[in-house]
Amino acid sequence: MDSINKNQEEKNHENLRGKEAIEKVKELVKKAGSCFFCTTVKTSETDGARPMSVQKVDDDGNLWFLSASDSHKNLEIGKNNAVKLYFQGSPHSDFMELSGIARITTDRAIIHDLWEPVLKTWFTEGEDDPRITAIRFIPRSGYYWDTKHGNAVAGIKMLIGAISGKTRDDSIEGTLDV
Repeated sequence: MDSINKNQEEKNHENLRGKEAIEKVKELVKKAGSCFFCTTVKTSETDGARPMSVQKVDDDGNLWFLSASDSHKNLEIGKNNAVKLYFQGSPHSDFMELSGIARITTDRAIIHDLWEPVLKTWFTEGEDDPRITAIRFIPRSGYYWDTKHGNAVAGIKMLIGAISGKTRDDSIEGTLDV
């Protein structure tokens, strides 16, 4: 796919599938750490969007979260498990949107694997708090916007472009088919 920006001389679009897509998801989740977790159901208390920390990205590309069984999020997932996640890893790059489905589990082995001591802030009885659930987000599709060579190179290329009057954009974007 050619850029819609006619001044763009460099390749700036690459769709990723399978293992490459999973690696990009892992990379961008690691940079961002948290996301806006958006359900499609809106309750009177929320419009379906809230910040959430990702506990883990597994080798299949599933993202794992911990949540309270009595949360609006769990209630909304129970009504419709379609979910979107929005990530921003830095002010100018590392953006990603994922669409997929969420599954709630109370499997204690999974919760143990995802547990971190700081979570006692929300689960006051600790790792054995009966309210803890794990949410597995299974991505179906997504889109990313990133830099090819990191923010420093991107900044230098932008500066050169501004001086020379030529587009020197280091961005890369494309679909993610996990």
